[in-house]
Amino acid sequence: MKHQPLWIRHASQLVTLAGTSQAPVTGAGMNQLSFIENGSVWLEDGKIVHVGKDEELEAIFGSRRDEARIIDATGKLVTPGLIDPHTHLVHAGSRQNEFNMRLHGATYMEIMNNGGGIHATTSATRVATHDQLFAESKKRLDQFLLHGVTTVEAKSGYGMTLDVELKQLEVAKRLHEEHPVDIVSTFMGAHAVPREYRDHPDDFVELLIREMIPEVARRGLAVFNDVFCERGVFTPEQSRRILEAGKEYGLLPKIHADEIEPYEGAELAAEIGAVSADHLLRASEHGIERMAQSGVIAVLLPGTAFFLMAESANGRKMIDAGVAVAISTDCNPGSSPTVSMPLIMNLGCLKMGMTPAEVLTAATINAAHAIRCADRIGSIETGKQADITIFEVPDYMTLQYRYGVNHVHTVIKRGAVVVSDGRLIEEF
Repeated sequence: MKHQPLWIRHASQLVTLAGTSQAPVTGAGMNQLSFIENGSVWLEDGKIVHVGKDEELEAIFGSRRDEARIIDATGKLVTPGLIDPHTHLVHAGSRQNEFNMRLHGATYMEIMNNGGGIHATTSATRVATHDQLFAESKKRLDQFLLHGVTTVEAKSGYGMTLDVELKQLEVAKRLHEEHPVDIVSTFMGAHAVPREYRDHPDDFVELLIREMIPEVARRGLAVFNDVFCERGVFTPEQSRRILEAGKEYGLLPKIHADEIEPYEGAELAAEIGAVSADHLLRASEHGIERMAQSGVIAVLLPGTAFFLMAESANGRKMIDAGVAVAISTDCNPGSSPTVSMPLIMNLGCLKMGMTPAEVLTAATINAAHAIRCADRIGSIETGKQADITIFEVPDYMTLQYRYGVNHVHTVIKRGAVVVSDGRLIEEF
């Protein structure tokens, strides 16, 4: 779709993350942002055309200023659009009652094993209509956009029957087609063992492998295949079978790993060549080393640990070990009911030992690599998709210093302004 050219001018700080599209950023590189003071960007036909100092773009595009919409970014921070690489966006219902239960000492696994948790959301999602799921999920997607997020990954996994898993993925596809935010879908039928299979979980694994994965792949509804590898959920051997089956059908492996206890999830991710291993609160040192060697991206979810009142993953250790780190909200109704990537960046600094530069890298280009989209999003470079967020702060340090506040002023998606002055543009 063609839009009027946009000219972002006079940014106090323009963070480009240039030169990071070929491979995830690791080690000291995560702390080395490329940025331009008094920066300027020309956007046209949904693409980034030129990036540089304002005086440079004035010399090139000054004669065309009358045909462009000019956005004055004086005193503001300009970054790539934020990317959330791990969400459970499409679901029905809420679990606020479990919050009170946990405040009184119940654990996440205790609640799930007693029929709550994932099972409670599964019950609500199974009975929800397609239109109901779409409406509830669209509200969440609107809020993501208001918080500067322009692309999200969305998992199924609240059906655990073929029909409901397909329903979730079809809703995600419709949202991708009708909403400005891009959605990259993941099949996660292996989110939990359904209660009806509790006494014979291997039969459910066979159902996933023989029926669900082939049909999801046949319909082209997902890019990735994910599994919750955790004691009491899926064993490492079951997880390996599920992920290897997905690979046979072209679904790239991801894994929920080592969230509750060390369970060799990080090691399995390295062994099977997973794109990412997510959570990793209890990952072993050996598992972290294997991930670094194998190029597995660690998608860390500090909001989940914060909401569950648990110790966060050790982002500092992973970065220092050479693991590429991305961060995410893990938006879901039970353990992280938030859409605020800015807050997640704050928590990355405050709870995981990461620097302001590292969390911004983790929420943009490394998040893009974690969903295999870094060739078109995640940095501000000529030829890339024009996804940009403008914050009402002068620099990236202030963005983390003034924590817990939504500083988003403007969001541009594919060259169109979709949030202006902190408000959604109705036309989209």
